[in-house]
Amino acid sequence: MTRAADYDRAVSVLLQGGIIAYPTESVFGLGCDPDNGVALRRLIDIKKRSEKKGMLIVCHDFDLVKRYINQNLVDEEELKFAFSCWEGFCTLAVPASEAVHPLLRGDFPTVAVRISRHPAVAEICGRFKKPVVSTSANLSGREPLRTYADTESVFGRTADFILDGQTLGYERPSRIIDLRTRKILRD
Repeated sequence: MTRAADYDRAVSVLLQGGIIAYPTESVFGLGCDPDNGVALRRLIDIKKRSEKKGMLIVCHDFDLVKRYINQNLVDEEELKFAFSCWEGFCTLAVPASEAVHPLLRGDFPTVAVRISRHPAVAEICGRFKKPVVSTSANLSGREPLRTYADTESVFGRTADFILDGQTLGYERPSRIIDLRTRKILRD
């Protein structure tokens, strides 16, 4: 069982520019402060991931992600679609605001956003008071890790803190849809 002190430690690591691993709906995620360029670079290096790909942010509360979205480019119908999508298990590529760090965006004018129902995500983001980066805990091109033990085995020396916990048991990572075109980017 995850204790309050574990969440405090995760947030402390984020505030210090560190990398955490934590359970999400289907896999363990690796995360950092989405506004910290040094942390983003380190996360890309740890995963051996191309900086061109970009990464997503996850949070439990839309109000905490609004500043990352260029709301001038999102109309009311698209916002309704976003909320209906987020009620399920879906990530949306939305127009990125100027607040989005280039390493988070990659080569895209969008930022990927998921509103999560996972209690650990809610607890971390609620305490951190903003979203966290959520990229699957894996080395680029390898299968994502689904357990604390596997995550500890691969990232125990490179992540600054691994939150013990369970995924929600979803079989696959979330579908990613472009909000404006509705094109499925990852199924």
